Amino acid sequence: MSRPAFRGRVPVALVIIGCGIVLGACSRAGASRVGDTGDAAEKVYVAPGKYDEFYAFFSGGFDGQVGVYGLPSGRLLKHVPVFSQNSENGWGYSEQTKPMLATSYGFVPWDDAHHPELSQTRGVPDGRWLFINGNNTPRIARLDLTRFETEEILEIPNSAGNHSSPFVTENNEYVVAGTRFSVPAPQRDVSIENYKQDFSGVLSFVRVDSATGHMAIAFQIRMPGFDYDLSHSGKGPSHGWSFFTSYNSEEGNSKLEVSASQNDKDYIAAINWMTAEKCVAQNKAVQEPARYAHNLIGDDGIARTEWGSSVKMLTPTACPGLVYYLPTPKSPHGVDVDPSGEFIVAGGKLATVIPVHSFSKMQRAIADRAFSGEIHGIPVLKYEATMAGEVQNPGLGPLHTEFDGKGNAYTSMFLSSEIVKWSLKDFKVLDRAPTYYSVGHLMIPGGDSRKPWGKYALALNKITKDRYLPTGPELTQSAQLYDISGDRMKLLLDFPTIGEPHYAQALPAEMLRDRQLKMYSLKDNKDPYAVKSEMKTRVERQGKVVHVLMTSVRSHFMPDKIEGIQLGDTVFFHLTNLEQDWDVPHGFAVTGANNAELLMMPGQTRTLMWVPQRVGVFPFYCTDFCSALHQEMQGYVRVSPRGSKVELIWNSPTHKSWKVPQLQASGEEHEASTHGGEAGR
Repeated sequence: MSRPAFRGRVPVALVIIGCGIVLGACSRAGASRVGDTGDAAEKVYVAPGKYDEFYAFFSGGFDGQVGVYGLPSGRLLKHVPVFSQNSENGWGYSEQTKPMLATSYGFVPWDDAHHPELSQTRGVPDGRWLFINGNNTPRIARLDLTRFETEEILEIPNSAGNHSSPFVTENNEYVVAGTRFSVPAPQRDVSIENYKQDFSGVLSFVRVDSATGHMAIAFQIRMPGFDYDLSHSGKGPSHGWSFFTSYNSEEGNSKLEVSASQNDKDYIAAINWMTAEKCVAQNKAVQEPARYAHNLIGDDGIARTEWGSSVKMLTPTACPGLVYYLPTPKSPHGVDVDPSGEFIVAGGKLATVIPVHSFSKMQRAIADRAFSGEIHGIPVLKYEATMAGEVQNPGLGPLHTEFDGKGNAYTSMFLSSEIVKWSLKDFKVLDRAPTYYSVGHLMIPGGDSRKPWGKYALALNKITKDRYLPTGPELTQSAQLYDISGDRMKLLLDFPTIGEPHYAQALPAEMLRDRQLKMYSLKDNKDPYAVKSEMKTRVERQGKVVHVLMTSVRSHFMPDKIEGIQLGDTVFFHLTNLEQDWDVPHGFAVTGANNAELLMMPGQTRTLMWVPQRVGVFPFYCTDFCSALHQEMQGYVRVSPRGSKVELIWNSPTHKSWKVPQLQASGEEHEASTHGGEAGR
C-alpha cells in the first residue's frame, strides 16, 4: 500500500544524543521557571490538621500497587495493594484475599501496574471506582473508592502486555484493553520467525455493570500483529469510539529499536464499539475457547474465583465499519482526546511534530472513502483527510497530552525533558517548562475528561539523578507539581513516589472525603468464621486441621492461651476485630509464620494459615499499635509432638479448662485503652 509522505522524523542517532545531553540542558535552562521560593512554598503548604485539595492516584509500575497522594502537598496517604502481595496488611496472604491473585497461570503474586483510570459519568470523573491494569499477566483491577480497597480483578485472555488499558468510555460502558505484545492466536507452539503469519493483536472491551461495577468481557477484536500501546475513548461527538495507538507496523520480532522504527508512520486504530455491539448481536462474533480468572470479593469479605471458558471474538472483515487505521508519525505512544471530543492527539516517540486528528474530518473521510489502502481488510484513511493540524517544533520525544479545560493542551516531551503547552485553537506552542528529568506521563486533575480541574499539572519523571539525597544505585522516582493557573507554568514542588508511576488520576477531595467507610459493621460481618463476642471464641480440631476462632479488642486477644496443637497440624487463626471505632485496626503475627501478618480493620475478620515447624511454645502478638497497653496484647500457642496426649484447651469465657482473668483496669488505664492513648501514637 502507498503511505503518505512524513513531514519530519527524528533520526535514531539524534535520539541517542538527546538521551545524553538532556540532563545538562535542562539543568541550565530551568532555573527561571521555578516559582518564587516563598510563593511556591505557600501554594503547596497544607497546615497541620488541614486537608489537601485533591486526591491523586498513582500507578506503582513494577511495585504492582496504587499510591494515593494528596495534592498540592505531595503527601503519601495510602499504599493500596492490588496485584502484589503486601505483607503490611496480609493482602494476598490472608485466606480471604489469596484468590484475588489467581490466574490461568496459577497464583501470581506480582504484576506491573500501569494506568489508573477513574470511573466517569457523562465524561467526568465520578469518584466511584478506580481501574488499573496489570501489564505482565494481563488483568484489570477495580478499586472501591469508599474503602480504598481492591474489590475485583479480571484476567484478560488472548492478550500479552496489557498496556493500552484500562481506559473507560464516557459512562463506564466499557473499560478497554489491548495487546502490547502480539502473540500466536490462538496461543500455540509456532516459530517466532512466523510472526507475520501467526501472530495477532487483540483489543478487549470489558463491560462494567453500572450499579455494582462488576466487570465481564463483552467481546474481543482480532487485529493485525502490531504492538497496541495506549488508548483513550471518545467523548461528546466521538462517544462510541475508542482509539488505540500502535507501533511496529513493520511486524518485526527482534531488536525492535531498529526493526520497528523503519516506517515513517504507524497507526491509531479507531474502533467503533457501537458497531461492534451490533455485529455481536447479529452473531457475527465467533465463540472461542479461553480460560481466564475472574476474582471478586463478596459481601462476606471473602474473595472467590470464577473461571471463564470462552470469549466472543470479532474480526474486522466480518464486521464492516468496525475499525479504521489513522496514519500517525512515528512510533506513536499516547493517544488523547480533548474535552470537546473533536481532537485526537497522538504522541509519536520519534516524531518532530504533534499530530492532531479531527474526529469530524475522520467521519467525512470515512463517508467519502478517502482511503490510501487497507491492512488485513482494515481501511487506512489518508493522513491529510483526518488532520486538524500539527504542532510544529514542540520538542523531542512527545508522549502524552492532557488538557486544562481552557483551550490548552500540555504534552510531555521525554527526550527534551519538558512539558510543552500549546493552543487547541491554532496548535501554536504557548509555553514550555523543564522537568527533572525525562518526563513520561503527565497528569492534570480530570485532564483526560470533559471537565478538567485545570489548576495543576503533574510530571511523572523517569530519571531522578541529583534531585534527592542519594540512596545507592537505585534512586526513587520523581514527581513534580506545576501551577498552570496562569499563562506560564511554574514549578512548585518535587516529591518522591513509590515504584514507577506510569500515569496518575486526580479529583477534588470533597468528592471522596465524606464518603469514606470508617469501619465494617460487626453485626453485618458475614465471614463464616467471624465471632462477634468473646463468648463465641473457640478452638476446633478437624483431623490435622485446627481452626482458632479468635477476637481482638484493646488490649487483648481471646483466647490468648492455646495448647494441644501438634506438629504436622495446619492451624487457621481466624481473627475478628471487635472494635467499632474509626482508625483502630489490630494486627496479628505468630512466631514461625512463613507468610505475613494480618491487619484487621474494625469489624473485619481475617484468616492466617500457620504450619508449625517445631515443638515448643510460640508467642503471638498485635502488630499495630492500638493503645497504651499494646505491648500487653500477646498470647502463646503450645505445639506438642505428633501423637501427644496433650488436651486441646484454650482460655475463653465459656471454655471450662481455663478461667479467664477479669481485667481490673483503673480509670486512667480504661481511658487510655478506649481512646488509644497518646503514648501509643
